[in-house]
Amino acid sequence: MAQSRKTEHRTEGTNRARLCIGFALLLAALLGFVFWNIVAGSTHLSIREVFDGLVNPQSSQRAIVMNVRMVRILPAILLGGALALSGFLLQTFFNNPIAGPFILGISSGAKLVLSVTMIGFLSRGIALNSVMMITASFVGAMLAMGFVLAISAKVKRMSMLIICGVMIGYICSAITEFVIRFADDSNIVKLHDWAQGSFAAIKWENVAVIAAVVLPALVLTFLLSKPIGAYQLGETYAQNMGVNIRAFRAALILLSGVLSACVTAFAGPISFVGVAVPHLMRRLFKTAKPIVMIPACFLGGAVFCLACDLIARTAFAPNELSISSVTAVFGAPIVILVMLRRQKEGGR
Repeated sequence: MAQSRKTEHRTEGTNRARLCIGFALLLAALLGFVFWNIVAGSTHLSIREVFDGLVNPQSSQRAIVMNVRMVRILPAILLGGALALSGFLLQTFFNNPIAGPFILGISSGAKLVLSVTMIGFLSRGIALNSVMMITASFVGAMLAMGFVLAISAKVKRMSMLIICGVMIGYICSAITEFVIRFADDSNIVKLHDWAQGSFAAIKWENVAVIAAVVLPALVLTFLLSKPIGAYQLGETYAQNMGVNIRAFRAALILLSGVLSACVTAFAGPISFVGVAVPHLMRRLFKTAKPIVMIPACFLGGAVFCLACDLIARTAFAPNELSISSVTAVFGAPIVILVMLRRQKEGGR
């Protein structure tokens, strides 16, 4: 008995140490990439110039630090975290580690409806505001999710559901590209850059809206930690624990849809973050507990997108890559590894 207690205490101590080290690494990486993103670019800034640009409104570096670098860094943090969190919620909903807003075509559905809406309004000389953009993206995300759910009721194997989701994504992307390519207005043609994924066009007024959507969604997701934990053990167990399965599943869908819609509205579709980051966090913390995974996924998504955006901006400067191209380079191999691991373990 005493030996068993010692083992339990040792295990608890190891887990606590792993959590502390893991979150310390994530926070250190976040701060490091924030600093690196501020100083790096076509105009390199020294530490003194960065500090002066942050605190001195009259500084000659103020415009670069605040209106070029910081206005891009904060959305990368918020939207990267939102995308990873959306992926975690979808993986919980479908009980599949390769489910994500991009893989299932949800991001592409949001992109399609938003693109058509923007083209319709811009052709009449009307610009969409932030609320209209998020609403259009959310409608598209929910339509795509509806197709995925309809398919999930017909197929037994999760692998077939993933394949159908990918096909939905390709169809939506193809229609979006067709519409944008044949648009006449010069402002509409510029949507091509947005459709590839980028944080470059986000402005400070957009940052406030992004924070107003993402942060409450993060809090609501965290409040669902216990029901998510019960749901991970099976629907029957969750029902026995008093979880209203229908309301809970609806909450997962809505929160995931809002988060992925917000990302698509302001940065376009960003690939593989929602799948890769939750997997990396599970490997880092050696747990799938929601109370750990929710903040870990948010921080991990922020770090991942900051790193990828830094590469997109600086790798071939002054030319800039789309953020989705960079996330695919690092995220797609992780998805492949997850699939190979599931195959080795005999998963479906």
